[in-house]
Amino acid sequence: MFIGYAVVAALLAFALSASAFLTFTRNPQIVGSMTKLDVPDSWLPRLATLKAAGAIGLLAGLAVPPLGGAAAIGVALYFVGALVTHLRAKDYELAPVVILTLLAVAALALRIASA
Repeated sequence: MFIGYAVVAALLAFALSASAFLTFTRNPQIVGSMTKLDVPDSWLPRLATLKAAGAIGLLAGLAVPPLGGAAAIGVALYFVGALVTHLRAKDYELAPVVILTLLAVAALALRIASA
């Protein structure tokens, strides 16, 4: 199960890192998406920081199991919030959010199973 966690955590950490970088650098596509969802521009640095922290926590979870579990919970909650935000804005392009939420839940389940 540990190898499964390592693979899922690495994939999710990569996706989170890329998203955090694009959010920090205010990529026009990210800014446009956030504007469409009525997310204030002032939230972008905080959201990017949360994504980066989640990526670091997932990778640190390879060595410190409780940290990996906590990071997976945090990432899953982050994307549940993203899902709610999309639905409230009546934006039904949910596939990326759902996939990342499921990856976070899978990381948590695998981290627990490998402990």
